[in-house]
Amino acid sequence: MIDLFEPRLPEDKLHPSFCEIKSNPDYAKVMPVIQGWSAGLLGRKGEAEKFVNEFQTTFNSSMWEIYLNKALSELGCTVDYTKSSPDFFVTSGGTYEFNIEAVISDQPLGQAGEGESALNFKNRCALKLAGKIRDKLRLYRGSDGKKHPYNSLSHVRGRPFVIAIAPFDSKHSLLQNNELINLVLFGIGSPVVEGGVIKQNKVASIITASGAPVEMGIFTNDSFKEISAVIFSTVATFGKAVVESKIERLVRATRYRTIEKERLPISSPLWQLGIHRFQLDNFHYLLTQRWDFGRIVTGSDMYIRHSSFHRESHLDGLHLYFNPYAEVPFEPSFMWPNEVSLNYYDPATDQSDQIHSDQALVSRQVFEPSFFWMQHLLNSYGFL
Repeated sequence: MIDLFEPRLPEDKLHPSFCEIKSNPDYAKVMPVIQGWSAGLLGRKGEAEKFVNEFQTTFNSSMWEIYLNKALSELGCTVDYTKSSPDFFVTSGGTYEFNIEAVISDQPLGQAGEGESALNFKNRCALKLAGKIRDKLRLYRGSDGKKHPYNSLSHVRGRPFVIAIAPFDSKHSLLQNNELINLVLFGIGSPVVEGGVIKQNKVASIITASGAPVEMGIFTNDSFKEISAVIFSTVATFGKAVVESKIERLVRATRYRTIEKERLPISSPLWQLGIHRFQLDNFHYLLTQRWDFGRIVTGSDMYIRHSSFHRESHLDGLHLYFNPYAEVPFEPSFMWPNEVSLNYYDPATDQSDQIHSDQALVSRQVFEPSFFWMQHLLNSYGFL
């Protein structure tokens, strides 16, 4: 197998993330994890050299493809690597076939986005996600004069077409959770608390800097009917490989929590309503948020802890969004594991149904195991 980490270009051409991995001895155990994720992907004739060059020079887009490659294996799927376009021609259960095209919303040139307001950041990132999905739809349709549009390929026609997208707009992208993809696909605005109740307004469009409206909620009508589903994650990053390598790090992670009231442990401090903080052990802190939703109590657990306390699967944090208007719907009986959150929209009720299992991973970051970072994290989340 081709070595992803054997530099093939002059150092000034290499991506900073690639250089950091190569130069930091702490990451010696991380490199073989990423190499293992790429099994099969680097065997494509005429494509492997190009892919390795892109990995070393642009990094994020290739990292996302490598993550997906391993995720498909974890899901029990096989990939036909003789088909290089779209990115993955997938078979599940021996007979069910579908295609995945991978894309990222990449970082803007220069220092764009630094110091901007939260609203501007969210709008910019949502516009970027929408634009990247639209670009891939144009490739499918052949709208840009592509010689062999995806819809002309025999292994694509009549099969579900899935777009897998991840945000790499800025260092804050990992904290957007699924809020902005909800906006883009279902037109759901940011959650707000009013009178102790969480509400989310509908958003029809976002105005660009030039004053042009861009449609949000693209899965609430048939304008993107060629797209069967969207795969999304904010945690399928280098940090995922760091966690899987089991090297020493500090981890800040948030997991969704939900429980039926009849199953609530009696007088459990971890399920009391509101916001509460606990120190569970040295280097292990927990912030809980709980809300009463009638039949259930729901909220989140945010941990700050040493990596020895942290457990995370490769599929943790992955979302799938189904397009109810898809010309070729994604098979509803596909067996998704509990780590994967499933998101639906019902045109009849104009409501979304977002199925997140208890303990579903929402977000995760990793930091060097130092006093500085521990103090920074504890200060940031109100423990000090």
